[in-house]
Amino acid sequence: MSIETGMPDRGNHGQAVKTITLALQGGGAHGAFAWGVLDRLLDDGRLSIEGISATSAGAMNAAVLAYGLLQGGPPRARTALHDFWREVASSARLCSPFRKLPWESLFHNGYGLEYSPLYLMTDMMLRVLSPYQFNPFNFNPLRTVLARHIDFEALQRQCPIQLYLCATNVETGKIRVFTRDDISLKAVLASACLPFLFQAVEIDGQHYWDGGYVGNPAIFPLIYNCVSRDIVIVHINPIVRKGVPKSAAEILNRINEVSFNSSLIRELRAISFVTRLIQDGKISRGQMKEMLIHSIRSDQTMMALGVSSKLNADWDFLRHLRDQGREEAGRWLQQNFDAIGQRGTVDLHQEFH
Repeated sequence: MSIETGMPDRGNHGQAVKTITLALQGGGAHGAFAWGVLDRLLDDGRLSIEGISATSAGAMNAAVLAYGLLQGGPPRARTALHDFWREVASSARLCSPFRKLPWESLFHNGYGLEYSPLYLMTDMMLRVLSPYQFNPFNFNPLRTVLARHIDFEALQRQCPIQLYLCATNVETGKIRVFTRDDISLKAVLASACLPFLFQAVEIDGQHYWDGGYVGNPAIFPLIYNCVSRDIVIVHINPIVRKGVPKSAAEILNRINEVSFNSSLIRELRAISFVTRLIQDGKISRGQMKEMLIHSIRSDQTMMALGVSSKLNADWDFLRHLRDQGREEAGRWLQQNFDAIGQRGTVDLHQEFH
């Protein structure tokens, strides 16, 4: 709404801007798919983001986007996301053991690292050594990248959106949702702390691991704290994967997908239950808010990628995922924009019951 005219704001297509909230999943380098989705939504101009709940790579995307919006609106947010992921790739090329050596691409195509000797040796080491043993000084290149791209003190003072970042309390197993006043470099690192790679992140005497174990991401902060009823979930982990995994890598990959989707599915089932009660007239809309759930995902893209590719931060791969995310978001906008504010575009009962 324009303060000067009192009329609805207009997007790039001359239509009234609609307000949504976003739920961003984590998934390592696969978070570049969500970067593409965000880039397309920001580019479209018909959507205003009221709040974001995010986990792991999603938390990084959310924090970078929020700071970009603070600096200069959607155009600056798009640039901020591009620059962040570009530096992630540059840092990985210098520091990460999870990468292909230059000549490996001549023998093995694709984005997986299953045939990389460097990856295989590191993977074997991680099975017997903890981060406290192989990384006693707790080196994390993401700490430097995030600090360079986000002024967290400025974000705390004047965050342009409601921001909720999810992490797992190591000792209690409960979810911790960091809100605007808690947003910090440590909070983002906590949300993205894979326990086999990094030491637990300590904040105020509590220790945290990746939020994906208990909230990938959590939906409830958007329900309780945001006005918009429209929640757009950007999926990174495939919900359905046909066939039974047979190799060790395939089994591990599917275990991760199931566990990192379980908390989200439970929340969506609860939302589905409440929605049916409202639609059947058993409770009034004044008692409960009917949420409108939307989903942007490409299971076909993600199912083609193995678990090792989540650790592949090669720039060509990240750009590929970005382009896939942009394409999927464009398709979603074309098919579902008119439904925003009117109805959900995901059949929760059919998908999650």
